[in-house]
Amino acid sequence: MSAEPDQKQLLHLVFGGELASLDGITFKDLAKLDIVGVFPNYASAHMAWKAKAQQTVDQAQTRYFIVHLHRLLDPETAKG
Repeated sequence: MSAEPDQKQLLHLVFGGELASLDGITFKDLAKLDIVGVFPNYASAHMAWKAKAQQTVDQAQTRYFIVHLHRLLDPETAKG
């Protein structure tokens, strides 16, 4: 899962777990968070997110998220 040398690396984190309520994004048990992984671009993160979301489609309170780590590491990339 390495990025091509000539491509800019834009890190993304995929994680999820069971929510305490469908009305918010508070997790029921932080110790049970599923950290799927860190990915070098949005496309690969989206593929991982989609796979996990489809695996848990019958668990209504389980949600997965993509976090744009590159925006946290370099706030200048968030401007635009």
